[in-house]
Amino acid sequence: MVKIALDPNMYYMTMSTPETLHKAAELGFKYVELSPRSDFHFWHHYPKADDKFIAELNQAQKDTGVKIATLNPVFNWSAVDEQERQAQVRNWRRLLEIADQLDVREITSEFSGDPNTPRQCEHQWYKSIEELTPLFERYGIRLNMEAHPYDFVELHDPTIEIIRGVNKDWIGYEYCGPHTFHLSDGKGDVERMIRSSADLLREVHISDAFNHKANDGNRYIVNPPGVDARIHQHNEIGMGEVPWAELFDTLRDVNFDGIFSVCVFGWHERADEINKKILDRLTKEFPDH
Repeated sequence: MVKIALDPNMYYMTMSTPETLHKAAELGFKYVELSPRSDFHFWHHYPKADDKFIAELNQAQKDTGVKIATLNPVFNWSAVDEQERQAQVRNWRRLLEIADQLDVREITSEFSGDPNTPRQCEHQWYKSIEELTPLFERYGIRLNMEAHPYDFVELHDPTIEIIRGVNKDWIGYEYCGPHTFHLSDGKGDVERMIRSSADLLREVHISDAFNHKANDGNRYIVNPPGVDARIHQHNEIGMGEVPWAELFDTLRDVNFDGIFSVCVFGWHERADEINKKILDRLTKEFPDH
């Protein structure tokens, strides 16, 4: 049975974290995925949530009936600089303590690192996983990994190989819809990617994007040409080129029973409308949720 969660990122500018759970309930969501924000866990920084913050968040879960399904931290645990890697592992240790206090048993994260030093970063990531394994197993927390644009691994196939290489049943895969064309180097072959990872697949991020490789590649224009950067989008479904019918059909065919996270970013003035629309679409596509 799938779970449909809201990433409340578009409400972070106007609401506290506990308030976003009330907003999720108002919109009809039963779950949230809490992505980075400065007063909780922020990109590559030590988590700032204290006991008061955690108590307020637990109270919001109780008051609303909305459960925190996952946390979505981003820590550079693949850093080639060893001092930096150790600091990021320290960030993870604290985040796992917080997750346990919130009774969150699933975390979705990114590889980070640098695509210009992929081999060294892979070494560092495996080292970090080795150090954190006892904590993940002590708390009974599962980890879902996604390849993100500008991580040391950006493509679907090598990502699956790296995850399988850990050989731990608590480490799985998160397929990111808006990264479809980055994951496939512009092919957009969602059926093949979903089927090849079906036994590892535990979460799917839901938002749309245009194919940055299509035609002559000028749907995204970055200056100066050739700059070492990645651009991608998190649009509402229909405002992009992800083949959603094919993706949803394949997920049903492989009996996907994980988490959908609705993660549209950058359209704050239409946040309620967009999130309710996608929730309705997912509810119709997957009525047994």
